[in-house]
Amino acid sequence: MAAGVACGVRKSGSRDLGLLYSERPCATAAVFTRNAFKGAPLAVTKEAVEAGNVRAIVVNSGNANAATGEQGLSDAKEMQALAASALGIGAGEVAVASTGVIGVYLPMDRISEGIAQAAGELGGDGTSFADAILTTDTRTKEVAVRVEIGGRTITVSGTAKGSGMIHPNMGTMLAFMTTDASVKPDCLQETLGRATERSFNRVTVDGDTSPSDMALLMANGAAGNEPLHLDHPDYPAFAEAVETVARGLAKEIARDGEGATRLVEVVVEGAEDEQSAAALAKSVVGSSLVKAAVFGEDANWGRVLVAMGYAGIPFDPDGVELYFGPVKVFSGGEPVLHEEAEANAALASGEVVIAVRMGEGDASATAWGCDLTYEYVEINGSYRT
Repeated sequence: MAAGVACGVRKSGSRDLGLLYSERPCATAAVFTRNAFKGAPLAVTKEAVEAGNVRAIVVNSGNANAATGEQGLSDAKEMQALAASALGIGAGEVAVASTGVIGVYLPMDRISEGIAQAAGELGGDGTSFADAILTTDTRTKEVAVRVEIGGRTITVSGTAKGSGMIHPNMGTMLAFMTTDASVKPDCLQETLGRATERSFNRVTVDGDTSPSDMALLMANGAAGNEPLHLDHPDYPAFAEAVETVARGLAKEIARDGEGATRLVEVVVEGAEDEQSAAALAKSVVGSSLVKAAVFGEDANWGRVLVAMGYAGIPFDPDGVELYFGPVKVFSGGEPVLHEEAEANAALASGEVVIAVRMGEGDASATAWGCDLTYEYVEINGSYRT
């Protein structure tokens, strides 16, 4: 069950507090930001996840509760306790998340009222919750898939927020995924970790990471399947379902990048291993020069090659083929004769694909980002005001 309400944390008056709750106990996995500065809620959530009892999430937008010292930690614990009391469960069963402006204390009187209201409005439609976690996002982000496991139909669903301060190794992103599958905790954690590396950690908007981001995966076993473990014959289907949801959410984050007009997908094939392919793809999609060229519909392919060159991955430049959409622009260490207008046109649609083919091996990886626009500067030049 889920709910989202407006309690006055955000100046806009829009929804800014969400509550997600499972009536059944859950196995829970989590990954957190690698930023050295971590928001207070992450410490509270990490402790709850490690205890293995999380079955609810309370989250506010508009205020990150980060760089707020001991009071921030106390406020995060109070959020946890208030949600637990409203739901009639233990405090250790509640995860806490916050996102928004850094260095401002939470208005706990409003937070308290919002938690009570959200608890009274819990229902089966998660749209209000998805809306309540947004900051500069322009739309909600929700993905769900169903798959057969042991003769049972199980669902994996998720919602996320993220628009700016997004970069590989997670950014100012919150992602909450749920499933009714029964999954052993260690299996769930490995599944989320791998899915994160192939999705949330391959998306970038602006090269900045934040103190707030986390991804949680909760499994309450309501589907009644035999508990999944890594060697279970149906585990690959479950893992693919989780990765599909995570990948879908990651793409929506990139598509909704602050000021973005285009989703950019960079595909690297023929790398020595997946890690190398991912590093090359992320380097290209994170290049400000590449992003600006996409915005200007200028197929300046030299910028792609340079971004690959500083990725720190050894490769033979003469073995690289480069495509803007269907148009081959570079091969064998030199330009390929092509119609420049066709290459530029490949950057004009809402979804831009830049493909790199190499001769180093059989591995591939994809990363996602967006173009860099004037509006991005406008949004972040006055973010607090």
